[in-house]
Amino acid sequence: MNKNMIDTAQISRRDVEQIVRKVLLDQFQTNEIPADKPNPLVVNISARHIHLTQEHVEILFGEGATLTEMKPLYQDGYFAAEETVAVVGPRRRMLPNVRILGPCRDESQVELAFTDGISLGIDLPVRISGDIEGTPGCVLMGPKGVVELKQGVIRAARHVHMSPADCAYYGVKNGDEMQLKVESPGCNTILEEVVVREGENIKLEVHIDTDEGNCINLDAATKVELCKKEPCACKKK
Repeated sequence: MNKNMIDTAQISRRDVEQIVRKVLLDQFQTNEIPADKPNPLVVNISARHIHLTQEHVEILFGEGATLTEMKPLYQDGYFAAEETVAVVGPRRRMLPNVRILGPCRDESQVELAFTDGISLGIDLPVRISGDIEGTPGCVLMGPKGVVELKQGVIRAARHVHMSPADCAYYGVKNGDEMQLKVESPGCNTILEEVVVREGENIKLEVHIDTDEGNCINLDAATKVELCKKEPCACKKK
């Protein structure tokens, strides 16, 4: 037997796992991420959608109606519903079949992308979800009724959902801004102003809208990295 050959029968499962891990780390250049990172980073495109109060669900879909879960979302307890409605803007411009997300909220809210706003004729303010005071309204059309929202139509600010452990790991707190670095073919990008949204029992997840996802070619991304935004070192002259 050649002395330079490795007797595979003598290699333990643990040794094999360590060898495979090293090869993968070298290949994908992720060895800068410590093993004690609380949660894997997930970046998802948040397509246009609607959050409704139970009252508005019943107006749009009939008395006693409730949302029907179609599929769960990445965050536990949240889901995309079977139900959709039409969103009508000024001058009767309309987006049909806009998906409702559950569960119900205390206030109804419509989250759209920049190009959706152009299509509807609505100047969308960029807001954190839930911050709807003074925002534009619209009309929602369901199979059983119509709801006129006086406010609540926004373009959601890009944000990252983080648990307390994730915040501690990255050295940030609720409301801070981070950077998302994305490497994709022919389109390496840094997205600024990714707002931290901290909560208990939350998975690490970045949300960007459809326009942003298409712009950075997210579907073809080979690497994504979340970074703490450092204070600007520039000094005014």
